[in-house]
Amino acid sequence: MSTRIAIEQLAAFAEAPFEGNPAAVCCLDAWLPDALMQAIATENNLSETAFLVGGGGRYQLRWFTPTCEVDLCGHATLAAAAVVFRQEPQRDTLLFQSRSGPLRVQREGDRICLDFPVQRAHPCLPPAGLGEAIGATPKSCLQGVDLIAVFADENTIRSLHPDPERVAALPGRGLIVTAPGQHVDVVSRFFAPGCGIPEDPVTGSAHCSLTPYWCEALGKTVLSARQLSARGGSLRCTLQGERVLISGRVIPYLSGTIQV
Repeated sequence: MSTRIAIEQLAAFAEAPFEGNPAAVCCLDAWLPDALMQAIATENNLSETAFLVGGGGRYQLRWFTPTCEVDLCGHATLAAAAVVFRQEPQRDTLLFQSRSGPLRVQREGDRICLDFPVQRAHPCLPPAGLGEAIGATPKSCLQGVDLIAVFADENTIRSLHPDPERVAALPGRGLIVTAPGQHVDVVSRFFAPGCGIPEDPVTGSAHCSLTPYWCEALGKTVLSARQLSARGGSLRCTLQGERVLISGRVIPYLSGTIQV
């Protein structure tokens, strides 16, 4: 007997159709077996598929890449919140319980704001193989959940063509490359081939590390940020103690049904 599961695909941190980071969202009555959720995420072949269980503004939330479950994901949380806000239009706040603790979400006009934990990164020496992996030498490096390579200008970030196999061998979940922006405060790109994501279009969770770093470097508490993937995406990031508020827009793309 087959199971039918409602699914929606939305673009998070997008300003127009075909921008931002596509995420799939499946609202469940109860958790499916982990292997089935992973198989669905693999079949979707998006950087993240979000699964949520709950109601009344309170949900449990999990995220799967095409190859694994992850502890924190920004764009799929933004997409999941957009789905819930549409289902519960009377609400302006939501609470998601996750592997990274409680995540509060606020609706702010046409934007959605995520309240995420800071993930601090600390200065480190460039790891062996970094130059060969990205074809350039950063001015500094930091290590946290991800390896962060800091460059001096936006044009360098745009021109990088990392080697996925070499990037996967670097320490950390993934590699963030970042620099001051020409028209925004901060630009970045994110590569996580070890998680089945050669390049992520827009990565909310990466800004949990980028925000405290750049707020200190630039002497600001609020940053405008742009991820320079082929699709591109825009974020507004605010540092509040050990929390980062990350906001952006969500554009729906499709609604359908999975049959498994």
